[in-house]
Amino acid sequence: MKDMESVTLLELNRLIAGNLSRCMPGTYWVQAEISSMNSSGAGGHCYLELVQKDTSGRRFLAKVKANIWAGIWSRLKVRFEQSTGQRLQVGMKVLLQAEVQYHEVYGLSLVVYDIDPTYTMGDMARRRREILAQLEAEGVIGLNRELPMPMVPQRIAIVSSATAAGYGDFCNQLTGNPYGFQFTLQLFPALMQGDGTEASVIQSLNVIARQCDRWDVVVIIRGGGSVSELSCFDSYMMAMNIANFPLPVITGIGHERDDTVCDVVAHTKVKTPTAAAELLLARVLESAQVMETLARRMAQALDSRMNMEKMRLQSLAQTIPSLFLLLKEKQEKKLDQLWGRMTAGIRVQLQQQEFCLQRIQTGMGQSVERYFTDQRHRLDLMEQKLQAANPERILARGYSVTMKDGRAVTGTSSLKKGDMLTTRLADGTIESVII
Repeated sequence: MKDMESVTLLELNRLIAGNLSRCMPGTYWVQAEISSMNSSGAGGHCYLELVQKDTSGRRFLAKVKANIWAGIWSRLKVRFEQSTGQRLQVGMKVLLQAEVQYHEVYGLSLVVYDIDPTYTMGDMARRRREILAQLEAEGVIGLNRELPMPMVPQRIAIVSSATAAGYGDFCNQLTGNPYGFQFTLQLFPALMQGDGTEASVIQSLNVIARQCDRWDVVVIIRGGGSVSELSCFDSYMMAMNIANFPLPVITGIGHERDDTVCDVVAHTKVKTPTAAAELLLARVLESAQVMETLARRMAQALDSRMNMEKMRLQSLAQTIPSLFLLLKEKQEKKLDQLWGRMTAGIRVQLQQQEFCLQRIQTGMGQSVERYFTDQRHRLDLMEQKLQAANPERILARGYSVTMKDGRAVTGTSSLKKGDMLTTRLADGTIESVII
């Protein structure tokens, strides 16, 4: 054993480094996922841990450290954010141009020289497509849009960060509206960026769902800041909660790029929190204008109906006095011969009716509206009683009227031999001659 040739650890590591340098010269384009990232050090460098997982996403197949030195990192970071609209972050799949290095102390690592943003964008788009396809297959992608938007959405549940500038803009836009509309606003706080966004937003939505009868709509507003954190809204679980939510959900996440998955499943998507406030204000204003139009039409219809009724009452006021006099004269002439045979009760009723007619005739100079309001019910009663005293009904009881030359015969002294008489019964007349 003591004759066996040996090397120091430093010599071995240098041997490994030399062989790697000879066997793997130049750079390689490497596909990997970022599992950890630290760019907050004093030197301005970015340190990554790259992994590859199996198809289930739960088991690691490979892992390696990677370094992006400060001079390169400052350039790559800006280009990546400008191209993708997002910051480089944990969980992203990236395509890196890297050199394999082996350090005697720090071991194996990759030194990154470039990042292809199109690869990351393609992976993000693929993931979005997969989530949308899954939501479509499960039949929930359009559920929230099928809910009717309230005509007057004034009770607003807000999911946002309490410190977000967009949240303040949204509230000020509604509470300070120039029309004086009143809104009930309540914040349900949630994170709007970072790894905790999904769980935080879902928790706030669950709280609102338990009291959904208190609210008309839900507004999710991100409220300013960088658009680089939008990937948290490409969440399957968040989208499922929004799609199945019992109230219309409006998203105003504050970006002008492609819609997030949450935007797609929401009832209505707008670009900014201010636009969300303008949408609600426009809805209330539209409803107010419709109600104002209906009220104006109703007032016009009432005026028209009142004028028509006044004209009708005036017409009745002119015709009813003469009609009452005519009815009175006819009744007096036809009932003179029958008056003595009527019961005391009927005579009292007729006297009362005659008194009512006299009161109506003398009081016609008063207000037409008051007159007909007071007398309409009495006219109905009079009509019923007059119908009861109608000669036709009297004839139907078995009485008859004998007439000569069109005049009623009231005694035998006016009759002589050969006179033609007409006897009127309830169902016809009988012609006779005095012999």
